[in-house]
Parts: sequence; structure tokens; C-alpha cells
Amino acid sequence: MEMQDMDLLAQCTAIDSSTWSDALDQLEIAGIVEGMTQRSGAGRMCGFAVTARQVPGQLHDFEKADFAVDRLIEMTAPGRVLVIDVGGQPISTLGGLASLAARQRDAGGVLIDGGCRDLDEIRATGLWLASRWVTPRTGKGRLRTQQLGEPVSIGGVRIETGDLIVGDDTGIVAIPRGRLQEALERAKQVQAVDKDVEARLQRGETFGAAAKATGYIPERKGEA
Repeated sequence: MEMQDMDLLAQCTAIDSSTWSDALDQLEIAGIVEGMTQRSGAGRMCGFAVTARQVPGQLHDFEKADFAVDRLIEMTAPGRVLVIDVGGQPISTLGGLASLAARQRDAGGVLIDGGCRDLDEIRATGLWLASRWVTPRTGKGRLRTQQLGEPVSIGGVRIETGDLIVGDDTGIVAIPRGRLQEALERAKQVQAVDKDVEARLQRGETFGAAAKATGYIPERKGEA
């Protein structure tokens, strides 16, 4: 990863998902990834997306070789978040062994609009992973890895390779790479206001006074 991207990630990692959400609202960008639950890993996950799509089916619809989980693992890397579109189906894309392999490659994180399994083993690796489902149902014979690097839909959000993905205990957001600098500056402004309000509360100001002084809550029409 280039030094410029590493510096950008360091700045973005310092901002939580709620602040990013407020910034995206101000810019009218739809970026909240819905329906995903963090299953493993600790702390804030932040990285650039690498995308994949898997076609779901019934058992024996595909050859086991079509599962091609090895191709997914090869996409993982530091500062990269593997984003897999399985159409929201309760079929496992990653289990314990694949998660261990991803962790050994120092993957930034994994986001699956589908399922994972071997949850205890995944948690033991420390890999940051979120999915829609946890299920013992294997993807072998049920999933075909079809596209790599193409736009995908995850939790109702279109995500392209290179978009920023941020996840923490509150939720997951996706920021289009083409608007990342704009969103980052807006998020820093939101963060600065929050810190100002917090400092005022710590000094004993009322919430109303602190909010009014900082513009945290705009005044209602007709009030001065």
C-alpha cells in the first residue's frame, strides 16, 4: 500500500461509524450497511474494499471447485477489506480454516452479505468479520465465485473496489472513494463539534447551553 493511502487510513480510522454517518447525511450519501453483525475481531476496522460476488444455489448446483474460496483469500491484505456479495443467503462463505488463512495475510477485515461458520474458530483467529448469517451450511456445491473486483450490493449499499469501509461496535459504513476526501473533512468537522460539546459538559455546562454554543443542535425557527 502506498504511503499516501496509509496516511489516509490512519486519519479515517480515528473516526467512529456514528461520526461518519453524520457526515454522509450532510453530503446526502447513502452509506450505512444494514443487517450485518460483527462476529469476530475487536476495535475499529477500517480499510479499502476489495469486492467479490458469489452466486448462491442448492446443493450440487455447482462443482465444489466453483466455490474457489482460495481466490477470495488471495484478495486479502493489510488495509484491505474483503467484501463478498452472496445475495443475503444463509450459506457459509468463510469458515475457520479460511479465516485463519485470511488472518495470516493480515487482512484488514471481511464483510459478507451471506454467512460464515465455525464461529469459535473464527474468533480464535482475531479476524475482524461481519456477516448477515452464522450457519453450518457449507458453500461447497452451493456457491460459485463469479466476479472479482466488480461493484457489489452489501446491506443495501453499492460498494466498489477502493471504497472505504469502516466498522465498529455501532455499525458499518461505506464511503465512495471518489468522495472520500470531502467526507473526511466533513467528518472531522462533526468530530470537532462533538469534542467541543464534551469539553463543555465536563466543565459543568448544561447540555442545552453547550449544544447552543457549538451549534450541535440548531435553534428552532422563531427562537433567538
